[in-house]
Amino acid sequence: MELQSLKNRFDLIGDDPKFNRALEIAEQVAQTDLSVLVSGESGVGKESIPQIIHSNSPRKHKKYVAVNCGAIPEGTMESELFGHIKGSFTGANETRKGYFEVADGGTIFLDEVGELSAESQKRLLRVLESGEFYKVGSSTVQKTDVRVIAATNVNLMQAISQKKFREDLFYRLNQIPIELPPLRERKGDIPMLFRKFALDCADRYNMPCIELTRDAQVLLMTYRWPGNIRQLKNVVEQIAVLESSRQIDAETMSRYLPKDDIHPVLANPQSAYQENSFINDKEVIYKMIYALKQDVDSLKQTVASGAFSQGDDEEKVIVVSPEGEPKSEAEDLSINGAYKQKILSALKKYPRNRKAAADELGISERTLYRKIKEFDIKK
Repeated sequence: MELQSLKNRFDLIGDDPKFNRALEIAEQVAQTDLSVLVSGESGVGKESIPQIIHSNSPRKHKKYVAVNCGAIPEGTMESELFGHIKGSFTGANETRKGYFEVADGGTIFLDEVGELSAESQKRLLRVLESGEFYKVGSSTVQKTDVRVIAATNVNLMQAISQKKFREDLFYRLNQIPIELPPLRERKGDIPMLFRKFALDCADRYNMPCIELTRDAQVLLMTYRWPGNIRQLKNVVEQIAVLESSRQIDAETMSRYLPKDDIHPVLANPQSAYQENSFINDKEVIYKMIYALKQDVDSLKQTVASGAFSQGDDEEKVIVVSPEGEPKSEAEDLSINGAYKQKILSALKKYPRNRKAAADELGISERTLYRKIKEFDIKK
């Protein structure tokens, strides 16, 4: 499946290379029965990976069961996972199936797997190795055929060294590792995610969509987002519902962010904008374009051949390296040709839907119309 189609299907936003690679691995391993361990900070969207794997696997017509191991009390964990027989403990008034029995033939997603007790880890290892388990209170061996996908936001190697997690279980779960990057490492995706959440909120509550001033964009891109995508979504929804103005500046946004996590440079947002002038609508769009390898290769070849004339009045953009340093002058690219081609591609993809084309580009519909006129693009 094409990567963009996969994102559309699961409502995923972003063009960060690490994020794209995680999705590609998920799709590649879907046809196998290998165990997968998804790692990443809380709030990065780890739950999307097992859904992608299951829905693209031969097991897609069977059960998909998601279990939050951190939300189940330790005393009932084994009963929840493996079931129990009637009378096995106080309150066991009837025999009950566990998640591994319910998910037989399908996929089970164990979120926060690092929270499992030592006994539960031992039982899980046996299921992974032989497909066998006992219900609590039973001496009868049962079999299950389940694809296991686990996720964690803790360092399991450190937990192993502290004797809190079994090393043999780690290697059994970690047959295919998939790591999702934190939001602070996906700076180019942040404006797109903000825009999506803002549009979703406007749709849901039938209200005008919130927009950001330039200094607010700087804050958005510089803030470190310790709560990742989940925090960003919450902030967007809070601002959209609580603020009467639809134009959001940095001062307003900062009220919704913990002060300890705001970068010192933002003491003077206007100065920060001047020092980081690449963070504006046009550059965000261009960074999206630049992130696509095919476009990069094509543009480099064009620049190398001298096809772009670079007059004094031509609009340019500085391409910034991952470390934040400007590229050399030889790698500065003319934006007009690339920008126009990107717009033409989006319009061709959505010939009767300008809003969809604008969303594809990560700009407003108003900006798209302005650019169509500026570049003299004909129907």
